Amino acid sequence: MTKYTIGVDYGTESGRAVLVSLADGKEIANHVTPYKHGVLDEQLPYSNVKLGFEWALQHPQDYVEVLANSIPEVIKQSGVDKEDIIGLGIDFTACTMLPIDGNGEPLCFHSKYIENPHSWVKLWKHHAAQEEANQLNAIAEKMGESFLPRYGGKISSEWMIAKVWQILNEAPEIYEATDQFVEATDWVISRLTGNLVRNSCTAGYKAIWHKQDGYPSKAFFKALDPRLENVVETKLRGEVVPLGSKAGTLTPEMASLTGLNEGIAIAVGNVDAHAAVPAMGVTEPGKLVMAMGTSICHMVLGNEERLVEGMCGVVEDGIIPGFYGYEAGQSAVGDIFAWYVNQGVPEYVHKAAADEGISVHEWLENSAATYEPGETGLLALDWWNGNRSILVDTDLSGVLLGMSLQTKPEEIYRALLESTAFGTRKIIEAFHFNGVEIHELYACGGLPHKNKLLMQIYADVTNRKIKIADSIHTPAVGAAMFGAVAAGKDNGGYDDIIESAKRMARIKEEVIVPIPENVKIYELLYQEYSTLHDYFGRGENDVMKRLRAIRTNKK
Repeated sequence: MTKYTIGVDYGTESGRAVLVSLADGKEIANHVTPYKHGVLDEQLPYSNVKLGFEWALQHPQDYVEVLANSIPEVIKQSGVDKEDIIGLGIDFTACTMLPIDGNGEPLCFHSKYIENPHSWVKLWKHHAAQEEANQLNAIAEKMGESFLPRYGGKISSEWMIAKVWQILNEAPEIYEATDQFVEATDWVISRLTGNLVRNSCTAGYKAIWHKQDGYPSKAFFKALDPRLENVVETKLRGEVVPLGSKAGTLTPEMASLTGLNEGIAIAVGNVDAHAAVPAMGVTEPGKLVMAMGTSICHMVLGNEERLVEGMCGVVEDGIIPGFYGYEAGQSAVGDIFAWYVNQGVPEYVHKAAADEGISVHEWLENSAATYEPGETGLLALDWWNGNRSILVDTDLSGVLLGMSLQTKPEEIYRALLESTAFGTRKIIEAFHFNGVEIHELYACGGLPHKNKLLMQIYADVTNRKIKIADSIHTPAVGAAMFGAVAAGKDNGGYDDIIESAKRMARIKEEVIVPIPENVKIYELLYQEYSTLHDYFGRGENDVMKRLRAIRTNKK
């Protein structure tokens, strides 16, 4: 009798559930639930409280509604007997964090705190803690903290400690009222099981936790702020457990909400991009997985711990047990293309796309594909939402160079596509030149399935073959695979993720191969990109930061 698990993938705008066969990884049914409140970046719901620059919050109830809506729907669609569904796993954008009280309730659920922005979920792309990140990095460097090189020399404002410190600085009453600061993925798991544990993936990559050394010392936290001296023992306390572990079983209340059987295995939480690695069958070094959507997360496995500039972290067992998992990333990719379509494309393009019965993105892609590399005369920097790797600086911003009175929208669109490919090449070179070899690329997410031009550009710019995931819901499939591991072989699942990957991982037969003549032209353009990258990104010209400071002071 075939057994099944469900994977729930929490993205930036929506959550999706996928019901997967454990026999071959086939997706039987899927369902997407858009977040009712979306991304809160202008004001809080239920009030007129405005948010500042670089804020990005969410409503935790939206996460529960994904479980309530999408899980029953995939059971209904599939016609599968729920007796044959043996486990569930989830993945999440990270670091997406929230403060909870002693009962596990988000502080924003309290009427006392509902109008305080710091009581809400801080989404991964909340960048308003940059000042705290800058101070943290300076203090860590001055104290010679051993953890800093493991994160490429800088801790990001997107991560847990900077966000916690921002709350302490700007809303000490929220800090004091908080029983624990937790990743949203761990909070949802606690809702499902009644058991709050911290997963080793987000703890390692986003909260400066190390399998051997634990968190940074009390002395370090005290140096940041005396009020933070005991933050690990108080606000960050809790067991850190490895991926694939069983967090607990489904509670009666959540069984009623989801339509699943009480007592099925629930895996510990995971990061969306990291869950995609085994789902693509990548269980060995030398293969870079790119989870491509609003942003890109780049992941590669290694046999030893190496130090790489600008990486988001190297974590033992952080992606696949038995390997060191490396992560890097770009803060905006699909978001850049969406910004351009929504804010920069003239009306005649929208009309032309409508007349052809296609989306504006498709129209621009088709038009941009008629150009050869270098033919537009344009070059861009991909920093519309700051730079995650390798500069780790959210105060950086975008650049578009070479426009003339003849420049067309599709030319700008192509330059933006190319800029993100150049950014990925920077990351690949940082890994490769520091002893973490990368021979081929794997891509998953929405973009590889929607934009063939983009993927050919990536192959040409990096001069590497690219393999594409067979599913557009790859992280959810990976989460379902970890759900199978949590269930275990005795219950019809698997005993480890590598065994699960051998049976369930799927990629397309088509391989995208670099075009030699394009590689030559992109090599020239990449050298120009590198010059601009270092000129604006390494301190020679801090005009982006000065402009941002002027804007902030004018607010």
